[in-house]
Amino acid sequence: MIGWIGEAWLDLKVWIFQTLLLPGLYSAGWMRWEEDAFEWLDFALFGAATVLVSWIVCGPLEAALPVERRAPGERSTVGTDVTYTLLNRLGLVPLFAFVALQPLEVAWEALLANAGVIPLTLETMLPALRDWPLLTFALYVVILDFAEYWRHRFQHRFGWWWALHSVHHAQRQMTFWTDDRNHLIDDLIAGFWFAGVAVLIGVPPGQFPLLLLVMRVMESLSHANVRLDFGRVGGRLVVSPHFHRVHHALDHDEGVDARVHGCNFAVLLPIWDMLFGTARYGGAYPPTGDLSGSESLATGSWWGTQVEGAKRFLRALAGRA
Repeated sequence: MIGWIGEAWLDLKVWIFQTLLLPGLYSAGWMRWEEDAFEWLDFALFGAATVLVSWIVCGPLEAALPVERRAPGERSTVGTDVTYTLLNRLGLVPLFAFVALQPLEVAWEALLANAGVIPLTLETMLPALRDWPLLTFALYVVILDFAEYWRHRFQHRFGWWWALHSVHHAQRQMTFWTDDRNHLIDDLIAGFWFAGVAVLIGVPPGQFPLLLLVMRVMESLSHANVRLDFGRVGGRLVVSPHFHRVHHALDHDEGVDARVHGCNFAVLLPIWDMLFGTARYGGAYPPTGDLSGSESLATGSWWGTQVEGAKRFLRALAGRA
């Protein structure tokens, strides 16, 4: 199945390139950019696919079961999050990081091969997985999600990282677009973190975009403005919008202690919060935001929030947070 998806994706990419991009490059005299344009198309197509799938899944749910309804005339800050999503996903930092790390992986494997050492990956440690591609894919998801849980906790633990991550928590009108509301520096760190773990465990290049799609769509759903809980059993298997909204609650941002010792850090699987004592279930759907942030961080434009986040980051580095 995974192989069929890869072949269909390649066919679509080649058709778009040959039908739409190549004639434009030729007419503009930009044929020297042909290879770069072909590579960029992967990023753009995948970003568009993740936005489309997230919108198809989350849009109807937000319309049918909203936690909050905006009053007529109320100023919306969701437009800023839409800008974040389009810039992030059409640029696709994690996929770029994975591609950037591939030459390093090849060089590392060559170095180990010359030393007579077989690099450790999931499939070299468990050779039987080669006959079970879907199980292997599921294990990739579990391992990457475990790494994401700890990255998220570190974002709350370290002052300089929180200064960047607070751009994400500043939003008081959470929707499925909020998932990509992150400072550019934070996105770069997250992208190389995620891609680095993927390279270490030997995720095949053809499967990485699909892994990213699964994670991204579920993250969009968890941020959605949806009155939705997966119940006593389901809510302990997969992160729900209610579970993650509690993480964004205002009461968890009242000072460093509340931020560091917060709850519900998991991205996809709540088991990590349950194992490490950070799970919090039940209660209402709380208002969201960051009491420590400025008004410009909550309601500013993409550029304004980036600048404000950078200022907080520099103050934190200088020890003045």
